Amino acid sequence: MARTPRPGSPARGSRTGRPSMVLLDLLGRRWMLRIIWELRGKALTFRALREACGDVSPSVLNTRLKELRDSGLVTLDEAEGYALTPLGRELMERCLPLVEWAERWAKRG
Repeated sequence: MARTPRPGSPARGSRTGRPSMVLLDLLGRRWMLRIIWELRGKALTFRALREACGDVSPSVLNTRLKELRDSGLVTLDEAEGYALTPLGRELMERCLPLVEWAERWAKRG
């Protein structure tokens, strides 16, 4: 299993572990952005999150959730399920302008 990218440690695209490159490595992993996107509104149980993600395999979802928890972007509350941490919510807020840009880009012609 691949290790969770951490600033200061080598990552795809950066031998020095620049934080921006490490973040792109983390977010570029299969299903990662979809999981974060599905958690943007509320906490979800594992089953609900899996369904929201189009039935991603349980092993991949477990791996991604572990990476997100290790990165401090997602937390697990036994009663409510998985949710974005304040840091994860801030990341989502910062990504929303990209979503808006992509919509304008898609309509360009």
